Amino acid sequence: MASINANFLKLKAGYLFPEIGRRVKAYTDANPEGAAKLIRCGIGDVTEPLPEAVRQAMHDGVDEQGDRATFKGYGPEQGYEFLRTAIVENQYSGLGISADEVFISDGSKCDSGNIVDIFGEGNRIAVTDPVYPVYVDTNVMAGNTGEGDENGVYEGLVYLPCTAENGFVADLPKEKVDIIYLCFPNNPTGTVATKEQLKAWVDYAKANDSVILFDAAYEAFIQDPEIPHSIFEIEGAKDCCIEFRSFSKNGGFTGVRCAYTVIPKSVTGSTADGTRVPLHQLWSRRHSTKFNGASYPVQKGAAAVFSPEGKKQVAALIEAYMTNAKLLREACQTAGLTVFGGENAPYVWVACPEGVGSWDMFDKMLSEANVVITPGAGFGSAGEGYFRISAFNSRENVEEVCKRIAKAFT
Repeated sequence: MASINANFLKLKAGYLFPEIGRRVKAYTDANPEGAAKLIRCGIGDVTEPLPEAVRQAMHDGVDEQGDRATFKGYGPEQGYEFLRTAIVENQYSGLGISADEVFISDGSKCDSGNIVDIFGEGNRIAVTDPVYPVYVDTNVMAGNTGEGDENGVYEGLVYLPCTAENGFVADLPKEKVDIIYLCFPNNPTGTVATKEQLKAWVDYAKANDSVILFDAAYEAFIQDPEIPHSIFEIEGAKDCCIEFRSFSKNGGFTGVRCAYTVIPKSVTGSTADGTRVPLHQLWSRRHSTKFNGASYPVQKGAAAVFSPEGKKQVAALIEAYMTNAKLLREACQTAGLTVFGGENAPYVWVACPEGVGSWDMFDKMLSEANVVITPGAGFGSAGEGYFRISAFNSRENVEEVCKRIAKAFT
């Protein structure tokens, strides 16, 4: 008999977004009229077309595949040099990152989940709460936790509460941890960390020989020039940090799939006998063994994000989504709700009315306003009492959502 990985059985209820999908389907099956009016502001999926520069580059890449002289078969697993170089020149100029420290993939969700492969057993792992569920669930699957309670809190993880009192930027751990997950701009709260706050984290990591896994998937939405876009803007980060980035939200690649992970060669972990090993070396081996690389036309399209026309078109997309976020913030505030985020990120984090739970709020918005939001409890126990609204939608839909919010809370 084939035995299973019993760690999967520790997972609670089901991944957040499939559970949202289940509830939405149950509602729409029972309410066909409501289904026709449904507006989805839950999952952070983009809605606007790919930039023209990206589409043209992808067309060119497909055309190249139709000519034996330019045809590409298996490419380098780490990514084509033209894309890795474009990333360094446009995203990490002056930060000391080299092209061979960039690994192209099919998504930062995949990378932030797969990164556990290169770490051993017994690490003390810290996650923020609320948290992007992938960080927790992949560690559960890998056997890095004990059992979880009814709130989805797992034994063996160090939870770092993010609250209104600390501006949703977690305080440093009071104990030594080995691996730290950080996400800024934050998903789900939409908040950001200052240079001083990030420096405190880097200083902690260096002092405690920890590794920071820094998810910067939403960095393109930062509006405040004082907020760092990369952890590598912080002195010392190249010794203790890994950064994940994505083309999904800025370039609209959620369905196309392309992202990258940056691992400086100076970041190390240790073996049982204390030998220091570069994590770059381990990830390179993992990447080459388990991944055949993103497709050539997709990488052509990704590189076009950094072309002059591509930059203009991406900037227009970001402006559109951030205007949506501003409208949603204002609608919630006008409705008397307490609001966070939405100023440097495409997510608005809203406190539920007193006495209303986050899944109850989800059901209320679904049934009364025909709007899908994301319940905060799905991001961890500290997310209870909040809900997230995504600004990824058309202006027409966002304006309609604002009207429905006003009606639902009057």
